[in-house]
Amino acid sequence: MNYILFDGPFRDNLLPFTYTRPVADIRIGILTIREKWEMHLGSTITTITEDYLSEKYPMVEMPENIMINASYLPNEELVELVRDLKENQAVFKDEDVIAFFANDTQEDIDFGTFEAIEFDGQVINVEHTWDIFSKNGEAIQEDFDLLTKGRVSQPISSTNNILGVHNVFLEEGVTMEFATLNADLGPIYIGKDVVIMEGALIRGPFAICEHSSVRMGAKVYGPTTIGPYCNIGGEVKNVVLFAHSNKSHDGFLGNAVIGEWCNMGADTNCSNLKNNYAEIRLWDYKTESFARTGLQFCGIMMGDHSKCGINTMFNTATVVGVSANIFGSGFPRTFIPSFSWGGAAGMTTYLTKKAFEAAEVVMARRQLQLTDEDKAILEHVFELSRKFRRD
Repeated sequence: MNYILFDGPFRDNLLPFTYTRPVADIRIGILTIREKWEMHLGSTITTITEDYLSEKYPMVEMPENIMINASYLPNEELVELVRDLKENQAVFKDEDVIAFFANDTQEDIDFGTFEAIEFDGQVINVEHTWDIFSKNGEAIQEDFDLLTKGRVSQPISSTNNILGVHNVFLEEGVTMEFATLNADLGPIYIGKDVVIMEGALIRGPFAICEHSSVRMGAKVYGPTTIGPYCNIGGEVKNVVLFAHSNKSHDGFLGNAVIGEWCNMGADTNCSNLKNNYAEIRLWDYKTESFARTGLQFCGIMMGDHSKCGINTMFNTATVVGVSANIFGSGFPRTFIPSFSWGGAAGMTTYLTKKAFEAAEVVMARRQLQLTDEDKAILEHVFELSRKFRRD
């Protein structure tokens, strides 16, 4: 069977992260949503997404396909229902379509003609940006169970101080000495070739993916996920970094989501709680206004390729778009549009030519290139976000 993940109705709720990727490629827990479904189904899965993303993320369609709403994370019960889908059947959760059987000849889908299979089990779904960090603990546990089932951890050096050692799993190539890990409150997963430096203090649930590092003396509170090729230091609490991003130095980052190729300058601090303890309002791209979230804690949402300079301060619940460059004293606005350059003193447009030059240098340090596909996506985001800037 051919499986295809589709963005679903919550794509715009997940901006700025879905400016540059399908919903399926959001990381929550240890794996991306696509990687979770692929492991459960034992199959490579493609996506159907926005036209401007489709060259980088193409869809492969067969005569018979099962379409899966990428906002829903797989578990054994749900995967069994999806595997067993037949023609003109669909899986629903309340009024949401989770998955359905489709032929390549079907131009329009009328779910009124489908046999509805109601899924009444527990499932993690991602409808808002803040779900990525607020549901991360559950997602880490599910991925930990999936990745470690039937396997044995690599040995842990005796120089480390470990609580809940049965709940700690190390992949091959890990370097970790004189660190303190507490897995009594949740699992700790350490990926291939990760470096945990001396004096690091880590509480689960925590996951760090391949080729990433935790710097000396870092304080990490769960539930936190550090994606591949990232570096973290300072104080971090309930954060998800997607990949290739750095928060290497002192400073606080909490209840936050950071995209790919981001960098936070030394002593950057991000508030995650209002002084009056009031409910958080967060920029909503759909309504183009600040919307209520029901949250008391929320830090920063930062899109791909954005950067901030040393000693940057961010207010509670700040949304930063794609390829923004923030610096200077004072607190910048709590919504910083994509391709903005500046800070509290004012913003100008960060032209794509300059943004591409910076991205190429950053990516070359990891032996990667900013491709023509990447540039085309970023050019499109530049135009989509123009209305938010004062060009």
